[in-house]
Amino acid sequence: MRILVTGGVRSGKSRHAESLLDAAGQVTYIAPGRPADGSDPDWDDRVSRHRARRPGHWRTVETADLAAAVRDASGPVLVDCLGTWLTAVLDDGLWDAGSAQAGAAVEARLDPLCDALAAAPDAVVVTNEVGLGVVPSHRSGVLFRDLLGTVNQRVAAVCDEVHLVIAGRVLTL
Repeated sequence: MRILVTGGVRSGKSRHAESLLDAAGQVTYIAPGRPADGSDPDWDDRVSRHRARRPGHWRTVETADLAAAVRDASGPVLVDCLGTWLTAVLDDGLWDAGSAQAGAAVEARLDPLCDALAAAPDAVVVTNEVGLGVVPSHRSGVLFRDLLGTVNQRVAAVCDEVHLVIAGRVLTL
């Protein structure tokens, strides 16, 4: 079963995603890794809280190459989160590129990820829902919103279910 879990910031989407794999035994938790430029001062605290909540036997992999991590996992995977992954992709010199150039670069990384997820028997993927959130109207905010919308749609297309989490409540789409 492949499930995309989406919702706003602090909606409970990561906790819900983890609960979906509670009984799965050995799970590989795949995180895109910390921002290279150190722009997220709360990163370590957030990662520590997430790790403390997860079962101790889960394996954690921090990488920018989500596709390889999904392919290399020997069992169920939890990918958290596509918004962080997209930010890292854009941090690779794409924030100031044109939207077509940034879109092409994201698609080039997204294709192998979608292929890996489609081949994974059990995967839960967490993302931010940009369609419901407030996104700044400046150029980089629009670029992020539009690209994450594309990423979410492409990943949803290879998943069996989409779960929307709002205030800890789950709606299966």
